[in-house]
Amino acid sequence: MTKPHNDPPPLHDQLCYAIYTAGIAIQRAYKPLLDELGLTYPQYLVLNVLWSEDGQTVGSIANALALESSTLTPLLKRLEASGLLRRTRNLSNERQVVIALTEEGRALQHKAGCLSDTLLAVSTQTPHELAALNRDVRHLRNAIYSQIGGWDAPA
Repeated sequence: MTKPHNDPPPLHDQLCYAIYTAGIAIQRAYKPLLDELGLTYPQYLVLNVLWSEDGQTVGSIANALALESSTLTPLLKRLEASGLLRRTRNLSNERQVVIALTEEGRALQHKAGCLSDTLLAVSTQTPHELAALNRDVRHLRNAIYSQIGGWDAPA
């Protein structure tokens, strides 16, 4: 008796590939605007976390972005060198580093709103369609992590 083949579907039929390449497309659409702001996409994500809640630990930012703290540290150092945030030791727990926006980092939030406008324009989707897609992808991500562990989705 021959064993059945379990070949993967063609790449263009794989959801992981569609999501991966959509992410790349979005980053490419954002790149000219991020260049004007002097940011990379990962730096933009870090600032977004801080714009939602300033004064977070490195660990909480890493968790929000599903990254390891060690991956985040060089990125935070570059943002600090750019004058967009400050890293200080938590006085009550010296092992923790607290990240806080500078005035310049806070001011950048108002300039970064154009990224959403850009995605809306280049996607040719309505705001409602993009919101529904975002909800569905978050639901998928959360369902996968609930099965494999390793990340607590931010609220």
